[in-house]
Amino acid sequence: MATWVLSECGLKPLPPVFPRPRTGVVLFNPSKVRFVSTNMGVRDLKFQPRGYTSCSFGERNWGLKVSAPLSIASPIEGEQESAAEIINGANGVEQELPEFDPSAPPPFKLADVRAAIPKHCWVKDPWKSMSYVVRDVIVVIGLAAAAAFLNNWLVWPLYWAAQGTMFWALFVLGHDCGHGSFSNDPNLNSVVGHLLHSSILVPYHGWRISHRTHHQNHGHVENDESWHPLPEKIFRSLDNVTRTLRFKVPFPMLAYPVYLWSRSPGKTGSHFDPSSELFVPSERKDVITSTVSWTAMVALLVGLGFVMGPIQLLKLYGVPYVIFVMWLDLVTYLHHHGHEDKLPWYRGQEWNYLRGGLTTIDRDYGLINNIHHDIGTHTEAAKPVFGKYYREPKKSAPFPFHLIGDLVRSLRKDHFVSDTGDIVYYQTDPELSDSSKSN
Repeated sequence: MATWVLSECGLKPLPPVFPRPRTGVVLFNPSKVRFVSTNMGVRDLKFQPRGYTSCSFGERNWGLKVSAPLSIASPIEGEQESAAEIINGANGVEQELPEFDPSAPPPFKLADVRAAIPKHCWVKDPWKSMSYVVRDVIVVIGLAAAAAFLNNWLVWPLYWAAQGTMFWALFVLGHDCGHGSFSNDPNLNSVVGHLLHSSILVPYHGWRISHRTHHQNHGHVENDESWHPLPEKIFRSLDNVTRTLRFKVPFPMLAYPVYLWSRSPGKTGSHFDPSSELFVPSERKDVITSTVSWTAMVALLVGLGFVMGPIQLLKLYGVPYVIFVMWLDLVTYLHHHGHEDKLPWYRGQEWNYLRGGLTTIDRDYGLINNIHHDIGTHTEAAKPVFGKYYREPKKSAPFPFHLIGDLVRSLRKDHFVSDTGDIVYYQTDPELSDSSKSN
């Protein structure tokens, strides 16, 4: 994430006092909030440092805690009257507002969004952060011990689902170490991040750096790093096997290990190679450290395979690792794809950090929200500022099976974007989509 924006990114913390939010909201009817300007939706701004501050679990009633006003004070009363005249018309008949355009520049700025986040959410509490680590590690060890003790084929599938989800929870904790939101101590962040990520075969610094690149360029066609759209020329150059692996369920949900080794189509480099174009020379030692840690974990797993046997290791670790990878790909993909409305991607001068972030999507994961530290929701506190730019997530049942439908529909039609234009939308390749005739 662009480190000059959010303390979660771990670079430049925000000043303790922020200006009052400016907004484009116009209240011409006491019971409605409408926009004169248009539009978008939000997600990847990742403003809240999730479960590691005092705004963690159990404190989600943002409507009562946001510092941004839910109604707009007198400084824009003149705007209200002008907007009412425009909307109601000279004859007093209300006219319908223009259709919301998700690619239009928003009527608010980053400072307005920052000001909407309660101040206590910027406070990093390492003790609370570590309590989540202890909680998750205890659960992981307990699940493995119980499954090995029972060793029953009625239990193993339940164990795989639960343990794979807990591996994903460990990744989220390491993810926030990488963002710097785990604590203010970079050494603590690095140590905990390495332990957590290496345990699930993720090279901590290699991933941290590429993930930073993603947040610095989210919503940019060429420069984004995570699940960015393929330009049409690159898409047309893919062989049939690569197209199938990228766009046919379930294969895209197994993409993460491949991405770590070779990145996405059209890009080169490895998260394990310190000389990769992903990194600058000053990051070489960090990448080597993470690659060595990853290699040590692989060696430990090989040793465990000799001790307990490869089949037992596969049941205890291998299958949960696959489930973890599927969680990671599902969540990261749906942060940026799968909305019922088409979302813009940008190039050139049309792109900026705020507009790119506004193309991302919040998701509700039901009971999993607490388990994976609320990574599906990043913008609740800023909803009064975002207005229509915020896409309210669909309410989930206890388990978020509804998201599988969003994933499948998106992979059927979101294949590539035009090679030209500064604002572009996904297009469908008829050869890959059986729903192309209805699009």
